[in-house]
Amino acid sequence: MHLAVSLDIASTGQAGLTFGEIAALVRNAETASIDMVIISDSLPGDERSSSPFEATTLVAALATVTEKIGLLAAASTVTHQPYNLARRFASLDIISHGRAGWNATMMQAPREAGNFSRPEGFSDDDFRRRTEEYIGIVQGLWDGWDADALLFDKSGGRFHDPEKMHLLDHKGAFFSVRGPLNVARSPQDMPVLALSGLAAADLDIAARTADVMLLEDGPAEGAKARYDDLKRRVMAARHEPDAVKVLTTITLAAAYRPAAVADRLEEQFRAKTCDGFNILIPAQPSVLDDFVDRVLPELRRRGLFRKSYRGTTLRSHLGLVGGGDL
Repeated sequence: MHLAVSLDIASTGQAGLTFGEIAALVRNAETASIDMVIISDSLPGDERSSSPFEATTLVAALATVTEKIGLLAAASTVTHQPYNLARRFASLDIISHGRAGWNATMMQAPREAGNFSRPEGFSDDDFRRRTEEYIGIVQGLWDGWDADALLFDKSGGRFHDPEKMHLLDHKGAFFSVRGPLNVARSPQDMPVLALSGLAAADLDIAARTADVMLLEDGPAEGAKARYDDLKRRVMAARHEPDAVKVLTTITLAAAYRPAAVADRLEEQFRAKTCDGFNILIPAQPSVLDDFVDRVLPELRRRGLFRKSYRGTTLRSHLGLVGGGDL
């Protein structure tokens, strides 16, 4: 069972959290060997929430005070140009020694585009096509340098091996990006991509491009069929169903019964409705402490969750190809 924790630091009433308090929450999750922490971001123009930090900046800081836990940051395809976003996450992956990931959403946020010279926003179809093109550019840029392309050969006057550098030279409907990145290849080959906000029309895109699908929890009826359908799509796109991990998002309230949560996770996991769970937790130490101290030991007793990390990169935690230590 894979486990992620989404810290809802953008919720109303939580804007006063200091970096030290957030870092303590993440280190607690790392002590418990949780695969990754997902840092949300308040969307520009969203009056309902406010985050004290921009997500990628926060992940950069968290990378310096943690050692093994994966760190995903939400970043919008509307608020960033693809080249800058690819460069930012490639840098985060180097800073974190292979533990970084990007949480991208396929869902358009109301009013967001109005802060970025697009007051009319995008049609649903244009937003989907634009996001797919955007993701392809970012992943293409991440793949622009072979692992041993950079030589740093001062005596020979060679910075890189030209045969191992690949220009993207992308010209599409929405973007034109030449490449390459001026950042070395990721320690885990490329940062992990998690896709959320998936509608039915997005599933084939996710099957082709994502490393992790974050799905909303739903009725038990049909959950197994949904999971099987997603794995069939992944198999058709990549010939390997485990190339994408499917995590179901479960929201924990401030008060819950640990045994009931463990029962629920076990039932859904053993029914093969997902590969694990994304636990949405209010950014309050008591809620995360309860989950770490009372739910996880019960999952381990039932043989559902590991006792320690098996590798050092996020891809190794998730059992994904890449990273060198799977």
